[in-house]
Formats: sequence, C-alpha cells, structure tokens
Amino acid sequence: MALRKKDKARREPAPPPLHELEAEVMEEIWSQGEAPVRSVMDALNKRASRERAYTTYMTIMARLHKKGVLDRRREGKTDFYAPKLTREQFMASRAQAEVEGLVAQYGDVALSHFARQVAGLDPARRRALQRLARKS
Repeated sequence: MALRKKDKARREPAPPPLHELEAEVMEEIWSQGEAPVRSVMDALNKRASRERAYTTYMTIMARLHKKGVLDRRREGKTDFYAPKLTREQFMASRAQAEVEGLVAQYGDVALSHFARQVAGLDPARRRALQRLARKS
C-alpha cells in the first residue's frame, strides 16, 4: 500500500542506519537506559576481543547525538547519553524507511520479492504478520 503524502509529511524522519560500532553502542545504551561514555566503554570492552579507547566511544556517542539518535545531558564534566527511541521504535522506523526505499527504487519487483518471502512462511507466522500489519 502506498503512503499518502499527508501521512508521510506528519511522520518523523527515520533515524539513519547504524554502522557496526554504532549498533553495538546503541544496543548497550538500550540495555542501560542512560549511560556515560565510560559505562558503555567498560561494558563493550569486557565482551570485545580487542579493547577500544575511551575517545573512540566518546566520538561514536557524540556522532549518534549529532545524528539525532541519542539525547545528551551534562552533569559536571560528564555527559550522559540516552536513546531518543526505544529499540523497537528504532527498528520499526528503520524497517519502514528501508522498505519504502526499496519499493520506491524497484517498484513491483521489490513487492513481488516481499510477496514471495511472505508466501514461503509457515501459516502461523503469516497470520501473526497479518495481525501485526493491521495494527500498524
């Protein structure tokens, strides 16, 4: 179904796609809620095969703030970052933007591929997706 112009105009623009390290940082911030750079760095470096510097995380989080993905507040000399959208909201907005982009670029070819993907799902999953689509 095509979006009407007025629906498109009312909707907030989709957040930008995330690069690999940005996605790792966002996953950690979504799990912590609000966090300073050091907390995110410590958590991610514990799981990493190679530790990254504080300045790397500081730069990534500042860029995510500039891109409008994170809110930032300062307390003394420490910046605290919080996600502007929940993980679910972010994923839904990105998915919608990607699908709209594919349909705009490839038209019916893209839609036929989506239809083929849906047709290949088991019936229970197909019904669940139809219910989800009706809610949106």
